[in-house]
Amino acid sequence: MNTQAAAAWAGAALYAALYAALCVAPGSPACAAAATPPALSDTAQLGQQIFFDPSLSASGRLSCASCHSPSHAYSSPGGGAAPRGGERLDRPPLRTVPSLRYLEATPRFTRHYYVDHGNELEDEGAAGGFMLDGRADSLHAQALIPWLDAAEMGNRNLPELAQRLQRAPYAVQLRQLFGERLFEQPRQAVAAAALAVEQFELQDLSFHPYSSRYDAYLAGSAVLTDQELRGLSLFTDPRKGNCAECHPNSPGAGGRAPDFTDYAYHALGVPRNRKLAANADPRFYDLGLCGPRRHDLQAETAYCGYFKTPTLRNAARRGQFFHNGRFTTLEEVLHFYVERDTAPQRWYPTQDGRVRRFDDLPRVYRSNVDTSDGPLNRARGQAPALTSAEIVDLAAFLRTLDDAD
Repeated sequence: MNTQAAAAWAGAALYAALYAALCVAPGSPACAAAATPPALSDTAQLGQQIFFDPSLSASGRLSCASCHSPSHAYSSPGGGAAPRGGERLDRPPLRTVPSLRYLEATPRFTRHYYVDHGNELEDEGAAGGFMLDGRADSLHAQALIPWLDAAEMGNRNLPELAQRLQRAPYAVQLRQLFGERLFEQPRQAVAAAALAVEQFELQDLSFHPYSSRYDAYLAGSAVLTDQELRGLSLFTDPRKGNCAECHPNSPGAGGRAPDFTDYAYHALGVPRNRKLAANADPRFYDLGLCGPRRHDLQAETAYCGYFKTPTLRNAARRGQFFHNGRFTTLEEVLHFYVERDTAPQRWYPTQDGRVRRFDDLPRVYRSNVDTSDGPLNRARGQAPALTSAEIVDLAAFLRTLDDAD
């Protein structure tokens, strides 16, 4: 990377970090100062062109924005449903599309992160990383994955992708920013493109607008309705929704706006989605951290079934939830959380008179599923942690996390 690009990268990263740390909501002093954001650097402007360029795919019809649309909170236009990909756009997706918003504070993946509970540090397990299984350690590494995935943008290798970059109208800008001889080394050319995309995602404030009504509420510039306040209480109450345990809702150090994720991984026992093409094979299982997309943790079977905790920002705008898209409404998700164990027959198939709980995991890994944290710690026949009326209230609060755009 040349000096100009390196300076742009460092400056953009610093700006994004400061904005995330200081801007709590529209109307706050920090956000007022950021009302007229600085122009994107040359590197970020290049990344913007790359992000929206379908010619980088084998089909010529799929860009990053095809799955991460700015008008859909940088998730898919299908509310989280991924389009078909590959050279002929005939490859069905395996997982839903997460949003690219609010990723700037994501830490690197670690097998063990520790939380200070006052008397001691407690190991909370795996955390960090990008993608649903954390297999990318940075935004630029994340950008590479769909470019080279046969079921997504379908490039067979780095040289093929580099050739597409070299034919693009912005190839001259790539050379200007990263060196005239850039395309003599395909790996460097692709890395430069990925770094440019990362800069676009870090610098463009549409990736982290913090423009929800809840942000305004935290800043004191908006009020929540009585129903939304009841939902907030249910969200934080460990005896009720207990949502804040994994989706912290309080401002962080220096007033940093909450991202509503602990960046950790959990096995929730989501029912099998039989509409997924891959699941037509009864022997196939998507095991998250231990495969099939991630390879380095396949032997660590204690991680099988674990997927990353998503942010709840803009969750109410989705039409598919969890990694496999099994649920299609926010209310359905909430009912599943509180009734998974109290009424498992609602969610799992019955075979020979017995409910097959956690049917999207091989039997040997079903003990990985969380059955200790509320509301996932109740017995069959017990009352669920939330009533139907409380679920309506909680869903009303979650909709306050939708961004204004």
